Amino acid sequence: MHIHILGICGTFMGGVALLARATGHRVTGCDANVYPPMSTQLEAQGIELIEGYDAAQSGLAPDLFVIGNAISRGNPLLEEILDKGLPYVSGPQWLAENILREKWVLAVAGTHGKTTTASLLAWILEEAGLKPGFLIGGVPQDFAVSARLTSSPFFVIEADEYDTAFCDKRSKFVHYRARTAILNNLEFDHADIFSDLAAIETQFHHFVRILPKSGLIVANAGEASLKRVLDRGCWTPIEWFGGATGWCLGELAPDGSCAVAYDKAEVGRLTLALAGAHNRANALAAVAAARHAGVPPAAALAALSRFGGVKRRLEVCGEARGVTVYDDFAHHPTAIAATLAGLRQRIGGGRILAVLEPRSNTMKLGVMAAQLPASLREAELIFCYAANLGWDVRGALQPLGDRAQIYEDIDALVEAISAAARGGDHVLVMSNGGFCGVHARLLQALASP
Repeated sequence: MHIHILGICGTFMGGVALLARATGHRVTGCDANVYPPMSTQLEAQGIELIEGYDAAQSGLAPDLFVIGNAISRGNPLLEEILDKGLPYVSGPQWLAENILREKWVLAVAGTHGKTTTASLLAWILEEAGLKPGFLIGGVPQDFAVSARLTSSPFFVIEADEYDTAFCDKRSKFVHYRARTAILNNLEFDHADIFSDLAAIETQFHHFVRILPKSGLIVANAGEASLKRVLDRGCWTPIEWFGGATGWCLGELAPDGSCAVAYDKAEVGRLTLALAGAHNRANALAAVAAARHAGVPPAAALAALSRFGGVKRRLEVCGEARGVTVYDDFAHHPTAIAATLAGLRQRIGGGRILAVLEPRSNTMKLGVMAAQLPASLREAELIFCYAANLGWDVRGALQPLGDRAQIYEDIDALVEAISAAARGGDHVLVMSNGGFCGVHARLLQALASP
């Protein structure tokens, strides 16, 4: 079968493409924004990419069009598909019907930490010899791909609450039929499709309603929003983490390790290369979920000590003139603050230069503007790329004083960062997109005489 995917370079749809190719289908796709790591991953798998959504692509005559949720009415190719009555399906529905059927699905949901936690969980299962399939919204360093299909009954998936497609406004995760579910956290996000936090809580409860009684929910005890969701009705056992009972972490030791306890009985020690308390919490949730799949906590903790990280999660891009440049996907104030705290823990007293592109749909709307200054407080200098934003970035960042600089030209931004940086500095670039290739531009500028 020939499958043509619209929006193929999104992290989810790119993973669907890899899985479809693994099942023996011929896969092609198109997107308006083609950038690494997904574009290079797809090309390496021999998947043909077409730039743009020209209606003439219907002439490829695939057996099925798979539509990503970035595709809206008015898209010329989508309109052609509808006008001609061509066969189409959403990405999550195709995944549910063709990949996840009869699998033990371990789903990781939450506003933050989904990619890292899913990567940690997949790695634990891999090290335990369970050879899981997975679809993750990033590229784990230990696997080098974002999606994999195996004969194992276990499948780890990053379970997003964003809507499914133009034709299906339910959250993606209701399609996955999870047996083990991690509920990591829940904050207001996706202001382009949700009116408030209560609307997102309703979607999470739709997810909870379809979990089996033989399954398991691993839930963050520190999140009042998750407690509200579960108080609406829950038919599945719950194991809490991050509170006074259930799964708990001890104090951080000088060697960077900490004790892990379940029901007040220590089960081992966590040693993790990833920086930050948020990542230790992610790891704790992964250990709990892996136990449900049959992996003893001691084996899970041993696996985590060998975890290599995830691309675009505090990933070092390079060093020039004594300045280290990092790439991170953070695009929500809570994630920005957590990422900065993790970097601070890693580097100690060095200067952090935070470089931010408010690119997500929520950030473009300015909904989180008031929270930005506090989220950036760990950085000594802040550089914000404000091209094509419809809200007052300068006013929002005014509480940071002259620590914050705003630019609408990418070349001017790179020049300013290069001029401000000095040996020993750490430049943290945060965006959920390609950010005009700013990482490479910056390293080149720093290396220039």
